[in-house]
Amino acid sequence: MKFDANVYPHPSRRSATYAHGGMVATSQPLAAQAGLDVLKSGGNAIDAAIATGAALTVVEPASNGIGGDVFALIWIEAEKKLYGLNASGKSPAGITLEKVKEKGHETMPKMGWLPVTVPGCPSAWADLSERFGKLPLSDVLKPAINYARDGYPISPTLGYFWERAFNSYKKLEGEEFSGWLDTFALDGKAPKVGDIWKSAGHANTLEEIGKTNAKSFYTGALADAIVAHAEKHGGYLTKEDLASHKNTWDEPISVNYRGYDVWEMPPNGQGIAALIALNALKAWDFTHRDCELGLHRQFEVMKLAFSATKYYVTDPAHMEFDPADFLTEAYAEKLRSQVGDMAIDPIVNKPNSGGTVYLCAADSEGNMISFIQSNYMGFGSGIVIPGTGIAMQNRGADFSLDPAHPNALKGGKKTLHTIIPSFMTKGGKAIGPFGVMGGYMQPQGHMQMVMNTVDFAMNPQASLDAPRWQWMEGKNFTVEYGFPQHIAQQLARRGHNITVALDSGGFGRGQIIWRNENGVLIGGCEPRCDSVIAAY
Repeated sequence: MKFDANVYPHPSRRSATYAHGGMVATSQPLAAQAGLDVLKSGGNAIDAAIATGAALTVVEPASNGIGGDVFALIWIEAEKKLYGLNASGKSPAGITLEKVKEKGHETMPKMGWLPVTVPGCPSAWADLSERFGKLPLSDVLKPAINYARDGYPISPTLGYFWERAFNSYKKLEGEEFSGWLDTFALDGKAPKVGDIWKSAGHANTLEEIGKTNAKSFYTGALADAIVAHAEKHGGYLTKEDLASHKNTWDEPISVNYRGYDVWEMPPNGQGIAALIALNALKAWDFTHRDCELGLHRQFEVMKLAFSATKYYVTDPAHMEFDPADFLTEAYAEKLRSQVGDMAIDPIVNKPNSGGTVYLCAADSEGNMISFIQSNYMGFGSGIVIPGTGIAMQNRGADFSLDPAHPNALKGGKKTLHTIIPSFMTKGGKAIGPFGVMGGYMQPQGHMQMVMNTVDFAMNPQASLDAPRWQWMEGKNFTVEYGFPQHIAQQLARRGHNITVALDSGGFGRGQIIWRNENGVLIGGCEPRCDSVIAAY
């Protein structure tokens, strides 16, 4: 049989998934099944999320890896409480803005050791397991270990992005990048859809993380391997940087949007941009999704919210303002007052002083989790620790080399972070987790999912199916194929520069699980990728 697994010339429709025992939604079928297997083996939603996340480092390595970061929002039904985990790492203590510039860089590089920050991913699995899980971490990681050791067939979306990444990463010059090709090439080429890929080193690393509760990654044999590679190739990451890493349990932040509380992680994440936008938009009525005035207002408010957060958000220890300053009614009114009839260039509004994977899971006890994991740009920095399968993230690429910028590079500092999970409650009861991964698309996707659900009464699958839009810069917006042409023309007459994208790769990949008043779970999964819901 000869066919292209990434060509679908005819419209198709997915239905929302209904279940009661448990549900896992993510972008890769094998990873979702890993989470479901753990649920059926006595694990809870948190165990399922860890199993799914670990599996995704194997079965979707073009989007995340062991050397990345994690953020999670965890609803514990017995406590009726939402917890927030920030598992993002800091820059190496010894790196400075001046040292990077001395190497000839005017902006932070995207590849090599310089943009590598301390990975939080293994510690996130361990912390979540220890605080909320029911099964030993070593058991929860077994599905991922089996996929890595025994191999699995490359899925369509993964094959597309793997080949695209291969064509870029193979051009990287220097011995420090040899581990990437050794790990992620198959006979010197990118694996094709349907090829079997395996990585014994990845399996061994996951086993080591499981049996040591991730301690090996920060103070043991895995830490030694990481630091040895950094020292050999001019990296600043040290054993002390790894050993001093600690995740934080942060109070989530929220705004109330038409009776629903929408929750995000506080900075250094960018989720506050979605909250700022929703807080401003709630003063207007939105009755029709494909409405030129409504979309114009959404466009304007989102770019104003984004402009402020992209400038001011950084490591909270280095922020000038409290996040709450951005969520006041006075700040919302300031944004609304700048929305006129025509598009404007974005303004950085100062308040008054005062390539990622996403998954969500729910269990029969009512626990739910919104979980996001990333190496940032595809496979990350191009640094793979030889023989381990550990691809190091390039999160530090978002630091500024302008010393006056709030997000300026400093040693031991967290950068502005793009990956954000989200959650919705109403009246103190869980509605459920949702998220849309994809760089700076994420808060824009969150806002669109909330409005699709609350304003336009769309079920979770329909909400994810709907055509999306994305602010790029200035007055420039990209809309997805299927976005109404007449609305795009009307928005162009208001001064927006509208481009129709040829594919959907830049519009993120989302998942949603809602729980109704009877405890029934209703899930939607992303039609733009290999996404699936596993449920029982």
